[in-house]
Amino acid sequence: MRFSPSFLDEIRDRVPISDVIGKRVTWDRRKTNVSRGDYWACCPFHGEKSPSFHCEDRKGRYHCFGCGVSGDHFRFLTELEGLSFPEAVQQIADLAGVPMPQPDPQAEQRERERTSLLDVMELATQFFQDQLQTANGAKARAYLRERGLTGRTIETFRLGFAPDSRNALKEFLAGKGIGKEQIEACGLVVHGDGIPVSYDRFRDRIMFPIPSAREKVIAFGGRAMSPDAPAKYLNSNETELFHKGNVLFNFARARRASQGADGAGTIIAVEGYMDVIALHQAGIENAVAPLGTALTENQLDLLWKMTTQPVLCFDGDGAGVRAAHRAVDLALPHLKPGRSVRFALLPEGKDPDDVVRHDGREPFDKVLANARSLADMVWQREVQGGDFDTPEKRAELEARLRQVTSVIADESVRRHYGQDMRDRLNAFLQGSAPFRGERRPFERGGRQAGRQGGRGWSPAPNPVMGAAVEAGTAGSSKLNQMLKAGGSLRPPVLRESVLALTIVNHPQLLFDEYDEIATIEFDHRDLQRCWAAVLNAAAANGLRLTRETLMEQLEAEGFSALIGALDQQVRYARLWTATAAAAPEDAREGYLQALTLHRRTKALLWQKRELEREIAEATASEDVEQGQRLVRAMEEVQLELHRMDKLEAIIEGFGVLSGRVKGPAAR
Repeated sequence: MRFSPSFLDEIRDRVPISDVIGKRVTWDRRKTNVSRGDYWACCPFHGEKSPSFHCEDRKGRYHCFGCGVSGDHFRFLTELEGLSFPEAVQQIADLAGVPMPQPDPQAEQRERERTSLLDVMELATQFFQDQLQTANGAKARAYLRERGLTGRTIETFRLGFAPDSRNALKEFLAGKGIGKEQIEACGLVVHGDGIPVSYDRFRDRIMFPIPSAREKVIAFGGRAMSPDAPAKYLNSNETELFHKGNVLFNFARARRASQGADGAGTIIAVEGYMDVIALHQAGIENAVAPLGTALTENQLDLLWKMTTQPVLCFDGDGAGVRAAHRAVDLALPHLKPGRSVRFALLPEGKDPDDVVRHDGREPFDKVLANARSLADMVWQREVQGGDFDTPEKRAELEARLRQVTSVIADESVRRHYGQDMRDRLNAFLQGSAPFRGERRPFERGGRQAGRQGGRGWSPAPNPVMGAAVEAGTAGSSKLNQMLKAGGSLRPPVLRESVLALTIVNHPQLLFDEYDEIATIEFDHRDLQRCWAAVLNAAAANGLRLTRETLMEQLEAEGFSALIGALDQQVRYARLWTATAAAAPEDAREGYLQALTLHRRTKALLWQKRELEREIAEATASEDVEQGQRLVRAMEEVQLELHRMDKLEAIIEGFGVLSGRVKGPAAR
C-alpha cells in the first residue's frame, strides 16, 4: 500500500534513529555523545576496525565515511536486513506506538486531492511572481528596493505581487481549468455564507510564498502596500495544506544551512518574513520565523528537530522582551538533557532587518555570540527592577523562582535548574548588600553588619582573603611587566586568566561544558586570539585532545609566552585549581566559580553602559526625577563593580581557600 508522507514523517519523528540502529551495532564510547544524539560505530555494511559509521538523531540520518552508505530509518532496515519497505514501515510504526493505516479509499482520494491543491498553489505563486514584474507591480518593486533586497533575493524567495483587483487571481486560475472548489480549498479566495460571489483574499499586497518542509508552497503571507489596509500582514487561512501553528517560514532552507559548515549547527528564530529574508541576503541562511503569531509548542518542536539549542532572536523593544518572556514560559516545561534554547536580544528599536541592512552582518553576529541562556532569562526576568529590602520580599523571590522551575517535566533538568537558581539567589543576596533601605556595614553611625548572625548578607573582613587579594595584585603587577615586554598593553584580569588557563591545563572540561565554554568572551586581546586557537584545537582533535597536544599547538602558534605569564599570575594569587597539578574535580569546581564571577561582572558592565545611556537621555530631556533615580542606580552598580574587583582573587574554593587543593607552600 502507499503510505502518506505525513504518516512516514510522524513515525520517523517519534523514533530516534539511534534506537533503530543501536539494536544492530555497538556504539563507540569515546566518539559518541549521547546528550547531543550523536553516535559512532563500526559500519554494519562493511568490515572495519575503527568506527566511521555516524548517525544523528537530530537529522534522522546515518552515513558511513568509509563505504559511503547513507539513509534514514526505513533504508537502514531495507538494506541491512532485506525487509520490504512496508515491513520496515511496520517495524518503525510498532516502535513509535502508532497503528498502521488501514487501506482507505477515501484517504487515498484526499491524498490525491492534496497533491492537486499543491499544483494550484504553484500556479498561484507563478501568477504573483509574474505580476511583480508588470506595470502594476512597480510600486511593490520600488518598496522591495527600498528595503535593500536584490533581484537574486527576490527570486530566491519567489516574492510576488497581488494586484488591487477582486478577481485577478481567481480569473487566472479559472482560465487554467482550476475549479471553484479547489480555489476555495487553497484559501486563495474569500467565500462562505453571506458572500454571494467569492473574491481574491490577497489584493494590493507583496506576496511571500510559504513553503512546507518538502519545499512545496502551502500558503501565502501578504504585506499591504496601502497604509489604510485593515491588516498590515495577512496570512492564508487554515486549509488542508496549511496549519499556521505547525509551520515555520524558511524551514527547509534553514535546515539545510544548519547542517552545513556555514550554519554551525544552529537555527535562529526571528519574528518576521523580512527579517529572515534580510538575514539570508547578508549570508545568514539558517533563520526561520513563525507566521505572524507568538511561537507555538509545535514550532518549538520543529526547532528542536533541527538543533538541540536554537537561538530565539527578539526585537529590542518592549514587545520583543515580552515575547521573549512568553517563549521562556513556553520552553521550560519541555526541556530535556541536551535540549534548551538561547535568547538573543537586539538593541532597542532594532530588528534583524534594520541591523544587517544598515550595518552588515557583523553587529548581528555579535548579538548572537552574546545570546543568553534560558536560565539567565528566567533569573533576569524575576529580579529585574525588584526591590528586595526585606526578608519577606527575598522569601517571595525565592518562592517565585521555585515555582517557575517546578514546571520543568524532566526530573534531572528540573533538579539542576533548582540548584542553579539557588546558587544565583545566594550569590545575588550576598553580593547585593546593602539592600535598598538597609544601613551599609561600617556606615557612619551604624553598627557592623558583618557578623555571622547576618546570614552572610555583609561578611566581615577576612585576613586570609585579604592576603589572597594582595597576592593577586602582586601577581598582576608581575604579569603586567611580562606582557608589556611581549607587546601587550595590559594583563588580563585575574578571572579571565583563570578561565583560560584552567581549560588549557584540563581540556576535558571543554567537552564536559562545551556549550557554555565556547560562548565565553574575553576582553583581553591576546586571550581572544589564544581562545580561538584553543577552540580550533578542540574541533580538530575532539575527545583525543590532551593537555600535551593542546600545549604543542598553542606553542606552535606563538602563545607559549602568554600561557607562561598566565601560569605565573595564578600561582602568585595561589589559585591552584587553575594549574596542571589540580585534581579534575577541583579544577572543575574552581572553573565554574570563576565563570560565575566573570558573567556577573559582564552583566554589571552591560548594566552600567545602559544606565549611562539612560542618564544621558534623562539629562537631554531635563527629567530631573528620572535622572536622580538613574544616578542612584548607577551608584549601586558601581559599588557592586568595586566589590567584584576586590573579589577578583577571592573565588571561593580556590587555592588557600580550598580545603582539598593546596599550593606548594602547603605541601
